Amino acid sequence: MSKPTVHVHDFADRLTLADKLSQKIEAQLKKGIAARGHAVLAVSGGSTPKALFALLARTRVDWSKITVTLVDERWVPETSERSNAAMVRNLLLKQNAEKATFLPLYNGAKDPVAGSAELTKAIAALPTPFDVVVLGMGTDGHTASFFPGGDHLAQALDLKGKDTVVAMEANDAGEPRITLTLPRILDTEALFLHFEGEDKRKVFDEARAGGDYPIAAVLSQSKTPVDVYWSP
Repeated sequence: MSKPTVHVHDFADRLTLADKLSQKIEAQLKKGIAARGHAVLAVSGGSTPKALFALLARTRVDWSKITVTLVDERWVPETSERSNAAMVRNLLLKQNAEKATFLPLYNGAKDPVAGSAELTKAIAALPTPFDVVVLGMGTDGHTASFFPGGDHLAQALDLKGKDTVVAMEANDAGEPRITLTLPRILDTEALFLHFEGEDKRKVFDEARAGGDYPIAAVLSQSKTPVDVYWSP
């Protein structure tokens, strides 16, 4: 097996990071539209990408030809302050980006397991490969909803698995969640890992060195190069 390709880009501050990453994503989306007439952008939630979303919303790309979706979601409606979809609508799908098509992952079913079949069809209907996937990372080493101790973690990380989405529950995950699987995430033209802070950098370095964190599955695979964007 070939070695994984991980490129680490360090920045002195978070606003500079957000600016440079937004430029890279913009270029990749334009490339996808030029090649195929459309592009797909999958993003993560949490507090880290807020500045990035605000910058992306102003980028001059043809957002009418772009579908935005999420890497994972808490199983809550958009009226909840915990909803990733609500944050995307409030911060990213504004200004120029309000013309984008949005595919949220919460669909109102009673739980993620009940909603997974419909979501599988919806994700499968999107063009492949995706053009851009942006992952985040927690201080516990989780990315997407690949949580340590997750009830379906092995299924979600199985590189030979056929699932597109998997329901996930874990002690530190809060609500039940739905997540794209690792094979679905890796099927992209560009994969970015965006995280900030010295505490997360320590976890990242440990995972890259072979530490037992879910993010290690992304960093050790050899299918898709990973561009890491970090600032203190």
